[in-house]
Amino acid sequence: MTLPQFQKASSVIMLSRRSLFQGCAGAVLASAAATLSAQEKSTTLTERPRPWLKIRGVYGGYTNEILQRGETPADYGVNAIWVGSGSLNAAEIDRYHGLGLQVFAEFNSMHLASYLKNHPEAAPIGPDGQPSPPPHGWQGVSPFHAGYRRDRMEEFRRILKTFDIDGVWLDYHHAHASWERDEPSLPDTDFSPVALQQFSKDTGIELPDDAPAAAAVLLGEHRDVWTNFRCNVFTDWVREYREILNDVRPRALLGTFHCPWSPDDYNGAIRHKLAIDLPAQAPYLDVFSIMPYHARFGHASNPAWIARQVRALGEQLKIQGKPSEAKQIWPIVQVSDWGERVPVEQVEEVLAYGSQQPATGIMVFHWSGVSKEWEKVEALKRAYTSFRPT
Repeated sequence: MTLPQFQKASSVIMLSRRSLFQGCAGAVLASAAATLSAQEKSTTLTERPRPWLKIRGVYGGYTNEILQRGETPADYGVNAIWVGSGSLNAAEIDRYHGLGLQVFAEFNSMHLASYLKNHPEAAPIGPDGQPSPPPHGWQGVSPFHAGYRRDRMEEFRRILKTFDIDGVWLDYHHAHASWERDEPSLPDTDFSPVALQQFSKDTGIELPDDAPAAAAVLLGEHRDVWTNFRCNVFTDWVREYREILNDVRPRALLGTFHCPWSPDDYNGAIRHKLAIDLPAQAPYLDVFSIMPYHARFGHASNPAWIARQVRALGEQLKIQGKPSEAKQIWPIVQVSDWGERVPVEQVEEVLAYGSQQPATGIMVFHWSGVSKEWEKVEALKRAYTSFRPT
């Protein structure tokens, strides 16, 4: 999973490994970044353990490499894993439950490109009335295609019925776009006949019969109405996912992996382009897993950016970071290389910034990459075991 570029901080804080783990009150930051607030300075890397942090997870599959070493995930402070829904295995789930871990599934919502092979009419339509090309190869599917929605909901139900999982996280639940990078590509969609008809029915606004003419009106004088309409459709998908979960496995959590942009970034693109309305989705979700991949999104030397984005999400959703709250924030932070490299020396710092309140959980992206560089796994171990209450 991934994310785009925000404003770069004017200076960087790099703390030594020694200062990262010595939680004395007089620890001094090696270099004070101009954009770092007093709150961040006082709560950055020196608080251990972190009793509010109930989840210390790994995204990207089963951590069998740890087991092969004669150790357990608990030895590394890990108490949860996220597995792609296509890799779920009942025996493995039982094994990891037996080891004391929670097992969560990742579910591809709007990015099942293979569906278009037999249903090309489900492709998102651009302002020219033609299928929108996949930006950077990221092919989305139209949320207005009834067959696709039915397919996803049936598969969601099947997964919950088949596997004894502790929750499901929606992934790629946004409009057709490529935002998981420092320079996003954000085409306007979906101007399909079905979408235009539904818009007119729901809003009472008549549109031209010609798709390009209708798109011009929707992106012009009716832009805000069009944005709200599209956001409502994506939110309604979340509502239906929730109804299925409540029906099949009501004790499971429903989470979402999502873009970390603020409402104002890229001229409000999180709503206008991606059709993500987190406050509207909140009644149906238990956990928000913001994706502040600092190296991927142009902040490779400034992991403090992670904490700022998590805090901004908490302010937006009015989540304080108390384990007793109904809604939780569990960031997924970048430790594996994707884009610019994440050096071993930065792993503990990344985890420390990502685990500050309002976060009450954290996970690393991603196991297949991290496990090939065992020094990073050892760094993860040092951080997670120090976070864990004694």
